[in-house]
Amino acid sequence: MSIIADLHIHSKYSRAVSQKMDLFEIGNWADKKGINLVTTGDWTHPLWLRAIKQNLKEISPGIYKLAKQKTKFILTTELSSIYTQGDKVRRIHNLIFSPSVEVVEKINKELQRRGANLLSDGRPILGISSKNLLALLLEIDENILLVPCHIWTPWFSLFGSKSGFDSIEESFGELSQHIYAIETGLSSDPIMNWQIKDLENRSIVSFSDAHSGPKLGREATVFVSTSASPVANFSYNDIVGAIRQDVGSKLKIGYTIEFFPEEGKYHWSGHRVCGIRYNPKEVKEKGTNCPVCHRPLTIGVENRVIDLSERVLSNENLLQVKNSAGLTFVYDKEKTKRPFVSLVPLLEILLEVNNNSPTKAGAEYERLVSPSQTEFDILMKKTYEDIEKLGGKNLRRAIEILRQRRVCVDPGYDGVFGKVKIFNGSQITIDGQEKASPDQKKQLELF
Repeated sequence: MSIIADLHIHSKYSRAVSQKMDLFEIGNWADKKGINLVTTGDWTHPLWLRAIKQNLKEISPGIYKLAKQKTKFILTTELSSIYTQGDKVRRIHNLIFSPSVEVVEKINKELQRRGANLLSDGRPILGISSKNLLALLLEIDENILLVPCHIWTPWFSLFGSKSGFDSIEESFGELSQHIYAIETGLSSDPIMNWQIKDLENRSIVSFSDAHSGPKLGREATVFVSTSASPVANFSYNDIVGAIRQDVGSKLKIGYTIEFFPEEGKYHWSGHRVCGIRYNPKEVKEKGTNCPVCHRPLTIGVENRVIDLSERVLSNENLLQVKNSAGLTFVYDKEKTKRPFVSLVPLLEILLEVNNNSPTKAGAEYERLVSPSQTEFDILMKKTYEDIEKLGGKNLRRAIEILRQRRVCVDPGYDGVFGKVKIFNGSQITIDGQEKASPDQKKQLELF
């Protein structure tokens, strides 16, 4: 048994989040997606914590469940630390794992005692450094886990170009040994993170950071048993043990499910207001200021990774292995890292198959997804023959292209999401006819 987990999302109490995002909406979408374990998120907010305590029942230590839904819940939340260090304002987001509601209440009490306004937002702003926050949490309970969020995002992350650091030690000092994992974020994938020496022995996890139900599972981490025996029941300590790579843990990270990083909204550098977008080569040639307004560009994730890398991995350093369903797993050549797969959400695929009609795509999504057939089943497990029976030849072709990593992406920059093309990227029209590709100067064919 594998456990597909999405452990970074937000509730309706966070800014810019759908007001539908209550526990039942989260559980409903997690069931549709095929997510086995999802986070509550936002447990620092008093009203959300009250809803958690009223509606979730603990079924094993640190694991919770709603009465009539399949998906299990765990307690994690994102905290925003804004502080000054080294004559620079730092804006760092960290994901906090708690083993119980009781520990959550202790954390909230200590944050309030230090002046945090927990009612202001589901992702509260703290004037506490990442290092001091970690020290505080470990003092409360050694089973708490801190994972730096979306570590390359320019504005709010550990390695961000605008307010981050150049190393984990620079941020966490002597407590760096307690940073067991990092979250990739939408604009990077494991290949990019494998290039960073600081991350060589740390786990790489991926989660959606969803602000609405349909966005759940756009990135996820899959946990598997460390033995031949499947794990039917698991606890908080099993999940955290897998992330920490504890010897004797009955779970481990099997692989991660990733966005194509070019689709992330900070992959390339640029200036959205002036319509300027640069790839790393152009940044090197043209500089880091906008040629229109002369203000600094927002330096993207790919540039930042290159700046901090000791080596650059090319296709020759990677292995692509297809499973029995034709799904491509990407490994490092030595197979010392956990592999990953890259997916496009089913609703985005259906939009392209249905000529960008949201109404048709939404109706088809609801028809295809059922309690016995989840989104991840369709994207990763169903045979091509079954997919054709379910959704027709065009959906089959789209899933084939996706599983073979033949999509094409127009890269995102400075807050603008990239655009995935399945049929154009593979030079195949909706009706399956080969055609000459349009101008793809700004598109990247992946692998």
